[in-house]
Amino acid sequence: MADKSGVVAWDFSFESLDGKQLPLAAFKGKALLVVNTASKCGFTPQYKDLEELHRKYRDKGLVVIGVPCNDFGGQEPGNAGEIKTFCDTVYGVTFPLTSKTHVTGRDAHPFYIWAREQVGLLGTPKWNFHKYLIGPDGKLANWFSSPTSPSQQRFANAIDKEVERVLPAKAS
Repeated sequence: MADKSGVVAWDFSFESLDGKQLPLAAFKGKALLVVNTASKCGFTPQYKDLEELHRKYRDKGLVVIGVPCNDFGGQEPGNAGEIKTFCDTVYGVTFPLTSKTHVTGRDAHPFYIWAREQVGLLGTPKWNFHKYLIGPDGKLANWFSSPTSPSQQRFANAIDKEVERVLPAKAS
């Protein structure tokens, strides 16, 4: 999945849940998993799998970022404090979370517009917990629809492939 314009994920920035800037360039050279999340969704238990993934791979060069989103079914109605409390107390989330962000439509965050241009309509979020895997080069490596659990083997294989690309960069 190549962007002819030369734009990569590192060119985008989110606002973190605590209101600070979260530039994706801070993760340059690492694999990045960007997931639009919601607290009141049938897929919300994926937070547990995402946290396990984060803990397993963070020292190997994977960063998981949750992007709370209320675009689908109003399933993320809370404010930043409520989202943080829910993620902390129910799932023990330690990976970075952004502020509530639009991922679809004309108000979509620029990262999601860029991703849509990379993968086409088929690979865009249709619901909560859609996942984009970014390689260490900042290019979109893969995407996974909402029902694809982070615990599925094909998901793990894709993560392993991108993390393997991180290791040589860490050694030099």
